[in-house]
Amino acid sequence: MTSTSTLERSAGGRLTAVRWTRAQWMLLLVLCTVLALDALDVSMVGVALPSIGTELHLGTESLQWIVSAYVLGYGSLLLLGGRMADLLGRRRIFLIALSVFAAASLLGGLVDDPALLIATRFVKGLAAAFTAPAAFSIITTNFAEGRERNRALSIFTTFGASGFSLGLVVGGLMTALSWRWTFLVSVPVAVAVVILGLRYIPRDGAAGKAAGKAAGKAADGEPESGHDVWGAITLAGGMLGLVYTLVSAPGNGWGSVATIAGFVASTAVLAAFAVIENRVKHPLIRFSILKEGWVARANLSAVGLFGSYLSFQFILTLYLQSVLGWSPLGMALALLPTGLLVASSAPFADRLIERFGAPRLILTGLASLTLGYVLFLRVGTSPNYVTDILPSVLLLGVGFALAFPSINVQATTGIRDAEQGLAAGLIQTSTQVGAALVLAVTTAMVSGHGNAPEAGAAVDAAAMLEQYRPGLILSAAVAVAALLIAATPSLSRGPRQEPGAESDGRPLDPQ
Repeated sequence: MTSTSTLERSAGGRLTAVRWTRAQWMLLLVLCTVLALDALDVSMVGVALPSIGTELHLGTESLQWIVSAYVLGYGSLLLLGGRMADLLGRRRIFLIALSVFAAASLLGGLVDDPALLIATRFVKGLAAAFTAPAAFSIITTNFAEGRERNRALSIFTTFGASGFSLGLVVGGLMTALSWRWTFLVSVPVAVAVVILGLRYIPRDGAAGKAAGKAAGKAADGEPESGHDVWGAITLAGGMLGLVYTLVSAPGNGWGSVATIAGFVASTAVLAAFAVIENRVKHPLIRFSILKEGWVARANLSAVGLFGSYLSFQFILTLYLQSVLGWSPLGMALALLPTGLLVASSAPFADRLIERFGAPRLILTGLASLTLGYVLFLRVGTSPNYVTDILPSVLLLGVGFALAFPSINVQATTGIRDAEQGLAAGLIQTSTQVGAALVLAVTTAMVSGHGNAPEAGAAVDAAAMLEQYRPGLILSAAVAVAALLIAATPSLSRGPRQEPGAESDGRPLDPQ
């Protein structure tokens, strides 16, 4: 079996070779492709929104659901997906869910009914809720903690960020043919990955079964006898209700009976989720995991990172295409530098983490992201690309490249193998649900600031810019909040450790 190697520092400080076999590289490629496919799906459809709105006669609120249905379906069951992967087999869950994803993509590209289109997006999100944490935990259980795992996770997460960024270009190319191709292009890729996965994803053997049994033990050491189904139902129901209420509030009125009842009901269901998790013998999420290391701050940072960017992209796509008249491909090429920066960082992400520490890279990345949003606020109705848009595009690329892999490393470092699925599901839940909530608030602010026209309708550019400006300000504010949270010293008990510090024998560098 051929192999390649990376370098790992021994406890004595000497660099030794860590050899990865061809099978390990192929395994990583399979898993990275799926994460990139998940991210591509969000950004490709984002580019196609004006075209979808024009053909199906949809306004801003309805278009928002095409994005939110996916990320909300994704985020609402990620915790359950992670635990199911731990308990029922990562390989099995991964392959079944990916097959469902392919089928939903095919259906979405063929339908004409807006409600059915949104439903297929939700199903795709549910499928991704099982593939993503399964892929994440397959990596963390097949690559040793330390530099080897850091490198694998850096490549994995960079593929996701690259897929999201480069998906703008792919989406522009597909939309130039038809918006339906932004759905259909995923089908052959997903089918190919299923075939490769059958060969290269290791079966859950003795190690996997041991991890599954360990994951099924409660704090008192008793084996698990079931799954937290009610926890999954209340989490999904509460989040769905909250987002729906936020999006519907401008139309119904913020003080209307429907809006108030929606908020009360959603809050009650989420409170029931918290009660269930604290009382059930085998909870969907062990809340005490948030006290370990950087877990809480990493998850909140992920909300700020992805939530602010998805909302920014949503507004930017509608404004550049619907108001300024840019073509989908033109807009995608304008944002291409972001994708190139993120993609080109893949070979160096793990080295940057080892040299500077993930916390510093998270802070730097979030600061770059914030500055990019603030600079974009000066854009007018006749922007100059080089001076008005490109600086923000470059800063967003740097921010994503530094912060995204570092946040994921921080969220899983020090977590035992039996709970890697839980940790992976938690960080991805924060990413997706946070994005859905921030996007819902953004849409509510934009809709409440004026009457948003249907995509393709004639509009006044200056008026539309003013209508979108509160959403742009919100993206910047969310990024600032994430930056402040990441800069806050940890409140968890026990010594704080930098990722990889245990493996290379260097003194710990407290933040």
